[in-house]
Amino acid sequence: MQVILIKDVDNLGAAHEMVEVKPGYGRNYLIPQKFAIEASGSNVKVLEERRKQVQKKEQKLMAEIASVTAVLKTTPVKIGAKVGTSGKIFGSVTPIQLARAIREQKGYEIDRRRISIVDEVREIGTYKAKIDFNKDNIIEIDFEVVGE
Repeated sequence: MQVILIKDVDNLGAAHEMVEVKPGYGRNYLIPQKFAIEASGSNVKVLEERRKQVQKKEQKLMAEIASVTAVLKTTPVKIGAKVGTSGKIFGSVTPIQLARAIREQKGYEIDRRRISIVDEVREIGTYKAKIDFNKDNIIEIDFEVVGE
Protein backbone atom coordinates (compact mmCIF):
# COMPACT_ATOMS: atom_id res chain seq x y z
CA MET A 1 0.00 0.00 0.00
CA GLN A 2 1.33 3.42 -0.91
CA VAL A 3 0.72 6.35 1.44
CA ILE A 4 1.75 10.00 1.47
CA LEU A 5 3.18 11.05 4.81
CA ILE A 6 1.73 14.20 6.34
CA LYS A 7 4.20 14.30 9.25
CA ASP A 8 7.70 12.95 9.77
CA VAL A 9 7.59 9.32 10.96
CA ASP A 10 10.67 7.75 12.55
CA ASN A 11 12.23 4.90 10.54
CA LEU A 12 9.79 5.51 7.68
CA GLY A 13 10.20 8.89 6.05
CA ALA A 14 9.79 12.64 6.08
CA ALA A 15 6.68 14.74 5.55
CA HIS A 16 5.38 15.05 1.96
CA GLU A 17 7.04 11.80 0.93
CA MET A 18 5.36 8.81 -0.73
CA VAL A 19 6.29 5.48 0.88
CA GLU A 20 5.27 1.84 0.56
CA VAL A 21 3.93 0.23 3.76
CA LYS A 22 2.06 -2.91 4.67
CA PRO A 23 -1.73 -2.44 4.29
CA GLY A 24 -2.49 -3.08 7.98
CA TYR A 25 0.11 -0.55 9.16
CA GLY A 26 -1.27 2.09 6.81
CA ARG A 27 -4.98 1.49 7.47
CA ASN A 28 -4.81 0.79 11.19
CA TYR A 29 -2.10 3.18 12.38
CA LEU A 30 -0.79 5.81 9.93
CA ILE A 31 -4.09 7.02 8.48
CA PRO A 32 -6.16 7.10 11.75
CA GLN A 33 -3.32 8.88 13.61
CA LYS A 34 -3.21 11.51 10.80
CA PHE A 35 0.40 10.64 9.97
CA ALA A 36 -0.46 9.77 6.36
CA ILE A 37 -3.11 9.80 3.67
CA GLU A 38 -3.74 7.19 1.00
CA ALA A 39 -1.85 7.77 -2.26
CA SER A 40 -4.82 8.21 -4.63
CA GLY A 41 -4.59 10.07 -7.94
CA SER A 42 -5.81 13.40 -6.58
CA ASN A 43 -3.63 13.17 -3.46
CA VAL A 44 -0.55 12.53 -5.62
CA LYS A 45 -1.33 15.68 -7.66
CA VAL A 46 -1.68 17.69 -4.44
CA LEU A 47 1.67 16.29 -3.26
CA GLU A 48 3.40 17.36 -6.48
CA GLU A 49 1.92 20.87 -6.21
CA ARG A 50 3.02 21.10 -2.58
CA ARG A 51 6.56 20.03 -3.54
CA LYS A 52 6.69 22.78 -6.19
CA GLN A 53 5.58 25.38 -3.64
CA VAL A 54 8.16 24.20 -1.11
CA GLN A 55 10.88 24.36 -3.77
CA LYS A 56 9.92 27.96 -4.69
CA LYS A 57 9.96 28.97 -1.01
CA GLU A 58 13.34 27.32 -0.58
CA GLN A 59 14.83 29.19 -3.54
CA LYS A 60 13.51 32.50 -2.20
CA LEU A 61 14.90 31.69 1.25
CA MET A 62 18.32 30.81 -0.20
CA ALA A 63 18.48 34.15 -2.02
CA GLU A 64 17.58 35.98 1.19
CA ILE A 65 20.20 34.04 3.18
CA ALA A 66 22.83 34.90 0.56
CA SER A 67 22.09 38.63 0.87
CA VAL A 68 22.15 38.50 4.69
CA THR A 69 25.44 36.57 4.59
CA ALA A 70 27.02 39.16 2.30
CA VAL A 71 26.06 41.99 4.66
CA LEU A 72 27.20 40.17 7.81
CA LYS A 73 30.61 39.28 6.37
CA THR A 74 31.51 42.81 5.21
CA THR A 75 32.60 44.24 8.57
CA PRO A 76 32.76 42.70 12.03
CA VAL A 77 29.97 43.42 14.48
CA LYS A 78 31.17 45.44 17.49
CA ILE A 79 30.02 44.52 20.99
CA GLY A 80 30.73 46.80 23.93
CA ALA A 81 31.69 45.27 27.27
CA LYS A 82 32.89 46.56 30.62
CA VAL A 83 36.62 46.01 30.96
CA GLY A 84 38.88 45.66 33.98
CA THR A 85 42.40 47.08 34.24
CA SER A 86 44.01 43.91 32.86
CA GLY A 87 42.00 43.97 29.62
CA LYS A 88 39.63 41.20 30.68
CA ILE A 89 35.92 41.81 30.45
CA PHE A 90 33.49 41.37 33.29
CA GLY A 91 31.36 38.31 32.53
CA SER A 92 31.24 36.94 29.01
CA VAL A 93 29.70 37.78 25.65
CA THR A 94 26.56 35.74 24.98
CA PRO A 95 24.57 34.97 21.82
CA ILE A 96 21.86 37.30 23.14
CA GLN A 97 24.28 40.24 23.08
CA LEU A 98 25.53 39.25 19.62
CA ALA A 99 21.96 39.01 18.24
CA ARG A 100 21.15 42.43 19.69
CA ALA A 101 24.32 43.93 18.16
CA ILE A 102 23.51 42.45 14.73
CA ARG A 103 19.99 43.90 14.94
CA GLU A 104 21.27 47.37 15.90
CA GLN A 105 24.27 47.57 13.55
CA LYS A 106 23.23 45.53 10.51
CA GLY A 107 19.44 45.71 10.72
CA TYR A 108 18.75 41.96 10.63
CA GLU A 109 16.77 40.10 13.27
CA ILE A 110 18.50 36.77 13.95
CA ASP A 111 17.23 34.40 16.63
CA ARG A 112 19.73 33.99 19.46
CA ARG A 113 19.23 30.21 19.42
CA ARG A 114 20.71 30.08 15.92
CA ILE A 115 23.94 31.76 17.06
CA SER A 116 26.79 29.81 18.64
CA ILE A 117 30.03 31.44 19.73
CA VAL A 118 33.06 29.33 18.81
CA ASP A 119 35.46 30.33 21.61
CA GLU A 120 34.85 31.55 25.13
CA VAL A 121 34.98 35.34 25.10
CA ARG A 122 36.76 36.76 28.15
CA GLU A 123 39.03 39.47 26.71
CA ILE A 124 38.90 42.33 24.23
CA GLY A 125 39.57 41.18 20.68
CA THR A 126 38.11 39.62 17.55
CA TYR A 127 36.23 36.32 17.76
CA LYS A 128 34.17 34.07 15.52
CA ALA A 129 30.55 32.96 15.79
CA LYS A 130 28.48 30.55 13.73
CA ILE A 131 24.95 31.29 12.57
CA ASP A 132 22.83 28.29 11.63
CA PHE A 133 20.18 29.43 9.13
CA ASN A 134 19.15 25.85 8.35
CA LYS A 135 20.74 22.42 8.05
CA ASP A 136 22.73 23.31 4.91
CA ASN A 137 23.54 26.97 5.58
CA ILE A 138 25.88 27.59 8.48
CA ILE A 139 27.98 30.73 8.13
CA GLU A 140 30.84 31.99 10.25
CA ILE A 141 31.05 35.70 11.07
CA ASP A 142 33.57 37.82 12.94
CA PHE A 143 32.67 40.00 15.86
CA GLU A 144 34.82 42.39 17.85
CA VAL A 145 34.62 42.95 21.59
CA VAL A 146 35.53 46.53 22.51
CA GLY A 147 35.71 48.31 25.87
CA GLU A 148 32.97 50.73 26.87
